[in-house]
Amino acid sequence: MKTLILLALAGLGAQLVDGSLGMAYGVTSTTLLLAIGTNPAAASATIHLAEIGTTLASGLSHWKFGNVDWKVVARVGVPGAVGAFAGATVLSTLSTEVAAPVMSLILLSLGVYLLVRFTLRGIDRRNLGKPVRKRFLGPLGLVAGFVDATGGGGWGPVGTPALLASGRMEPRKVIGSIDTSEFLVALSASLGFLLALGSQGIDFAWVAALLLGGLVAAPLAAWLVRHVPPRLLGSLVGGIIVLTNTRTLLRSDWIDASDPVRYAVYAAIYLVWAAAVAHSYSQFRKDRAQESADALAAEAARLAEDERRLHAPDAADAADLERSLRAGRPQAPPA
Repeated sequence: MKTLILLALAGLGAQLVDGSLGMAYGVTSTTLLLAIGTNPAAASATIHLAEIGTTLASGLSHWKFGNVDWKVVARVGVPGAVGAFAGATVLSTLSTEVAAPVMSLILLSLGVYLLVRFTLRGIDRRNLGKPVRKRFLGPLGLVAGFVDATGGGGWGPVGTPALLASGRMEPRKVIGSIDTSEFLVALSASLGFLLALGSQGIDFAWVAALLLGGLVAAPLAAWLVRHVPPRLLGSLVGGIIVLTNTRTLLRSDWIDASDPVRYAVYAAIYLVWAAAVAHSYSQFRKDRAQESADALAAEAARLAEDERRLHAPDAADAADLERSLRAGRPQAPPA
């Protein structure tokens, strides 16, 4: 029972992160299952079965809040489903001794990517509103789906930053569309694992616990996506994933590091992680201050223009005033 409660809490926390950041449900949950000794293929299968429910609930919640671009969902989700089925088939053929460190290495890479991406880079808004190219979405979905199934997570860490980097979609619509399309990926990956493994090693009570936690968190996460600073959350989650999977690799037969080496590596990761979180928080505060300053400057410019028009109106200003009044926007008449 204690394990089921912990898994439900893990599912809740992972879905809160995933729904507000657009990634990391699978990476976070799979990291936990590997840490307690679950077979890698069974861990990925368990996560993807739970994700069928959580991604459906998350997609509906994001749709309700207007965070979904359905064209992007179709163009990235269908190739993603193909890649996920292939990845599930590949992972199911690997032995546990090989699969565990391989999966930890993939998760570690994704964790490093999250940590670096959200600590050092903001969001490029220069191309906001332009359509996303079809020839970009297809290959992106195929690769992200394959990585997601073989690594137990990766759909969000690959897909969300790629779409954010394009600068063509609002961040909330990137997150909502990636979360919604993940339903197709989870369904396809689960089918692949069940065909390859049957129900071998899958604990359906664990699936239910993860699912329950995710279902509770999904609506809240869809609302939080408008309010949570992505840079800070990305740095926090990235550090957790890096630390946990480094621990797995250092204890694996691949490395089998001694205690002093492990402790030195852990200490270095803690220092880098703390610096990354501090930097992300600092940048978040600077960004907020800059946004406030820009808003004040824009308001001051608007007031100055209204003042100019009030005291020295010309024909164009008079026409603008008339249109504004007809539209229902109250303005003082020219002197």
